[in-house]
Amino acid sequence: MPNQTHIFGIDGPGSLLAVLASQRASSIRSNSSEGVSAVTVSVYIKLVFLGLIICVSLAGNLLVSLLVLRDRALHKAPYFFLLDLCLADVVRSAACFPFVLVSVNNSSAWTYSAFSCKVAAFLAVLFCFHAAFMLFCVAVTRYLATAHHRFYTKRMTVWTCAAIICMVWTLAVAMASPPVFDVGTYKFIHDEDQCIFEHRYLKTNDTLGFMLMLAVVVLATHGFYAKLLLFEYKHRKMKPVQLVPAISQNWTFHGPGATGQAAANWMAGFGRGPMPPTLLGIRQSLHNQQHRRMMGMEEVRAERRLGRMFYIITLLFLVLWAPYIMACFWRVFVKSCSIPHRYLSITVWMSFAQAGVNPIFCLLLNEDLRKVLRAHLPSYSRTRQHQHLPRHELLVFTIT
Repeated sequence: MPNQTHIFGIDGPGSLLAVLASQRASSIRSNSSEGVSAVTVSVYIKLVFLGLIICVSLAGNLLVSLLVLRDRALHKAPYFFLLDLCLADVVRSAACFPFVLVSVNNSSAWTYSAFSCKVAAFLAVLFCFHAAFMLFCVAVTRYLATAHHRFYTKRMTVWTCAAIICMVWTLAVAMASPPVFDVGTYKFIHDEDQCIFEHRYLKTNDTLGFMLMLAVVVLATHGFYAKLLLFEYKHRKMKPVQLVPAISQNWTFHGPGATGQAAANWMAGFGRGPMPPTLLGIRQSLHNQQHRRMMGMEEVRAERRLGRMFYIITLLFLVLWAPYIMACFWRVFVKSCSIPHRYLSITVWMSFAQAGVNPIFCLLLNEDLRKVLRAHLPSYSRTRQHQHLPRHELLVFTIT
């Protein structure tokens, strides 16, 4: 017994068990406190990041929308489509993201009714399909503007743009509506902190059709941009001009090889008889400048800049949504799969960031938007006016 007290302490082996139990309890408390602190840091990062996305999205998309609405030079088909995309991102940031903020703040829990969860999920899916369908229509119009410019300028009117926008919203509503009527399921997903379509194994849910439609639209969009790039590559050099001799009847010189001299001769009185066909063509082109057949070099450069901007927006949509789409397909095709929580959180937040990056890249890549923005900045306008004053006026302005 004295040997035991010498080994285990004064109180015997019971004191050692008590010490071990207290050490175990202290380690559990320290681990739990570390876990709580890690969760708190994660929640804080999510709240700050999503709040930044909401602010940038609202400010940037509203700014681009106001620039397009205020300047009449931007009242054209591509900018109408850009306006629609910006307004959709504004509504998404104002209507969907606040619910995600509240759920993150409440430890990834939905505190509202089941019907409000369905509405939030419907809006999230609606804006995703709307962006995909609208970017597809933009890709088609960019190809037509370059490859079939005469048809594009003749048919792409304001009413055509309105019809395309209405068609896109109709298709998006059609894709987002079935789960509302329990064709599939809209639920709150704890790992994603949002109400969204519940992606399950393909034999137990209708997820596959929705995901395949989204993938097909995205691939078709990039297919049209590839076709546009191939067209520009084939037409990168102009064909040499083939001179065709003009036909002379009473010094009017009309025909395939005629120039503007025919109109000048006829107006000066040297021509007799009916009006030359060349003059008829000139007068018709004066009245219908928007229906001309050929594109000038400045128009070609402008169309290329617009095509580059929209392709960057489309590429950003693919990059930011592709990881989440891959996770959804993994859930569909692999039965009882487990996706890491960190990976799923990152992919969801990347899809949220898509609403905030579009206006930034629009302003960086579009010179027309930057010109309109500089024109509406009072300080910049005064600086430019001061720089353009003549030298004697600058001296007088400085002395006074």
